[in-house]
Amino acid sequence: MIVYKSPPEVDRMRRAGRIVAGTIDRVLAAVAPGRSTADLDRVAEEHIRDEAATPSFLGYRGFPASICASLNDEVVHGIPSPKRVLKEGDLLSLDFGAIWDGFHADAAVSVFVGEPPSDEAEKLVRVTEESLEAGISQIRPGGRLSDISHAVEQVVLGAGFEVVREYVGHGVGRNLHEDPQIPNYGPPGRGPELRPGLVIAVEPMVNLGGWETRVLADDWTVVTMDGLLSAHFEHTIAVTEDGHEVLTART
Repeated sequence: MIVYKSPPEVDRMRRAGRIVAGTIDRVLAAVAPGRSTADLDRVAEEHIRDEAATPSFLGYRGFPASICASLNDEVVHGIPSPKRVLKEGDLLSLDFGAIWDGFHADAAVSVFVGEPPSDEAEKLVRVTEESLEAGISQIRPGGRLSDISHAVEQVVLGAGFEVVREYVGHGVGRNLHEDPQIPNYGPPGRGPELRPGLVIAVEPMVNLGGWETRVLADDWTVVTMDGLLSAHFEHTIAVTEDGHEVLTART
């Protein structure tokens, strides 16, 4: 069941989104060779709590950290660890969530530690972000949910990459994951009509090789089946009367 948000509820999510955006800026400033993913997790949690918010992920279904930090062939849900030390050329995907006054916001970015290891890796990250922007461009009253999915897929396939199929975007609000689910592939013009008050997290996960994935023994970390690189971007977006608003936009 899709839960539409009232203007006061969207306002609370807007505040949560600003906290997430600020957290991303703080963490990205700390990314450097020699830092551990646990270091980045501490930076994120401290900032979220300093803003009188709560990390969305910490304890969620047993997840043990405040952010997800996924390296190289890890697609999503990487667990921060003092043993995961960043090195030059790593592709680092970071996923963030914060709860403010009972409402979540959710966003993700992918960055390189230092310089990209190859032109192909750099293209992967650029195309993944462009596919998110293409999906967001389809969010308007009267559109259909799969218009977003189709726009993401067209950008990705056009660049020669593949979208992950097992993990999708989602509604967001009082719960971190709500209806509807938003695949990053499929034909346009299908699914629920987009209406003001709908708030969704659009999150393309894009692989350099095949789309297939598997979960590691920790029961969280998702990796590409072929061991090739993966990138991930995400924003929380509200459908408005005249279009959309990206609630997790960074200024």
